[in-house]
Amino acid sequence: MTTIPSPGLGTSGNDDPEQCAETVRTALDVGYRHLDTAQMYDNESAVGDGVAASEVPREEVFLATKVLPANLAPEDVRETTEESLDRLGVDSVDMLYVHWPTGAYDAEATLPVFDELREAGKTERVAVSNFTTELIEEAREILDSPIAANQVEMHPLLPQDDLLDYCRERDITVVAYAPLMQGEAGDVDELAEIAEARDTTPEAVSLAWLDQRDGVVPIPKATGEDHLRANFDPPTLSEEEVARIDAIEERERLVDPDGAAWNR
Repeated sequence: MTTIPSPGLGTSGNDDPEQCAETVRTALDVGYRHLDTAQMYDNESAVGDGVAASEVPREEVFLATKVLPANLAPEDVRETTEESLDRLGVDSVDMLYVHWPTGAYDAEATLPVFDELREAGKTERVAVSNFTTELIEEAREILDSPIAANQVEMHPLLPQDDLLDYCRERDITVVAYAPLMQGEAGDVDELAEIAEARDTTPEAVSLAWLDQRDGVVPIPKATGEDHLRANFDPPTLSEEEVARIDAIEERERLVDPDGAAWNR
């Protein structure tokens, strides 16, 4: 399985250039070594500025970006990946994702270009995001490159157990977005009770649960240094606490897969 630094820093929604660059620089100073961005986030330039402003050498930073669904036609993949690299100020990224299997995505046309970009040294790894097991199977049959990761929404109300088992068996890391549940963690009784007993937050408990799952790399979002530090060093849950969270039956998806943003 590809070694991907954990936790990573999610940057979705952090589109203020100065704030984003400063967040990235601070995160690297705190100890983060995995940065996650995307063409969709409109902040690749700021992420690149943060990397450049840090004293951490580029070779120590695991940098990942994603190709916008509307840009997944073959020539658009080539052109916009070069544009992403220019915005990031790098010659290559450590991981390049298919962001969503929608828009201009056509497995047989799109995926060979990701192989091509890997062979050309533009990315070290090929990855997918928001893929089901069926779509991963299709992609594995087409790609020459191994699939390094599948980035999906994952948290205590969306544990994705079957998908995680599938990915573990195939040495595919699951990168978990929305790990802090977008402010809804406090509404989950089990998380709130564990947090109260530990004098921490429900969000920290959610992140800790993910951090202790084999094959999962969470990418929490934060801007202030205090939150960055808290997310970088989540508490260690007991086996009993993990079992309580595992037993939650409620299910909720926080990110709408049919949202128009995926195709813009």
